[in-house]
Amino acid sequence: MNRCTKRAVFDVAQSLINGKEYKSVSTERHHYLLSSLDLKKDFQSIQQEGKNCQVIYSQFGLAIHQNDHQARRRFVEWAQNEIVVVPDFHKRILFSDEAHFWLNGYVNKQNCRIWSEANPQVYVETPLHPEKLTVWCALWAGGIIGPYFFKNDEGHNVTVNGDRYRAMITNFFIPELNNHDVQELWFQQDGATCHTARATIDLLKDTFGERLISRFGPVNWPPRSCDLTPLDYFLWGYAKSLVYADKPKTLDHLEDNIRRVIADIRPQMLEKVIENWTSRLDYIRASHGSPMPEIIFKM
Repeated sequence: MNRCTKRAVFDVAQSLINGKEYKSVSTERHHYLLSSLDLKKDFQSIQQEGKNCQVIYSQFGLAIHQNDHQARRRFVEWAQNEIVVVPDFHKRILFSDEAHFWLNGYVNKQNCRIWSEANPQVYVETPLHPEKLTVWCALWAGGIIGPYFFKNDEGHNVTVNGDRYRAMITNFFIPELNNHDVQELWFQQDGATCHTARATIDLLKDTFGERLISRFGPVNWPPRSCDLTPLDYFLWGYAKSLVYADKPKTLDHLEDNIRRVIADIRPQMLEKVIENWTSRLDYIRASHGSPMPEIIFKM
């Protein structure tokens, strides 16, 4: 990387730091999510020891389509208008998502970032019959509901479909909400087919009414917006950086690790993650719907 390119990258990083953006810092063996204050200090040390570091771009696995920008702008404008009326509105949204955790440590590109100095033209090898867990969580400023592991009646791990998703909502999610004032909460889900069947939308509207953010819902969730979903830009990456540390050999071991890692996430960390969401709204509105630029520093 030449001097001009490094300067440009550092300028972008500094501007993001000043905007209180949260970033990832990686070493050869560990991946950490740091607050803006931690990153600012680390960034200064990187500038002083530039010869010992490498700047790497991070991109989400999903590409933004040209027509998505307008939908993203509309959603951001709507959310920011809600925050003007109710200043803690962003703290009342239950963001939800699923992810696959593979026993062999393979990471699904849809729920991760690709690290590269250029556009990565890569092939990912996967086993013919991989063992994996399909995990669902809902995250908000008040905590995390889940993890929920999709299993069939015999207790075998399965992937999610519409019937299983509705069963999860009925038998797990709604009972978990009994400890919260659901009249104050909104629910968000992405546009996956299993989420957006009419029966599913009707089921969610029975609980949340018009406080539903979803494709085909009262408030539309913009497609390919994983940079606006705290589970994608924080939870799944954070969990996957820890659950494989002791190299689990069985799905039961992997499931125990996932439960432990998620249970150990402190409220203070979630508060930072949700506050970070409002910074992302600011960026996307200012950039007319463009995706968030993600930058890490690999030491």
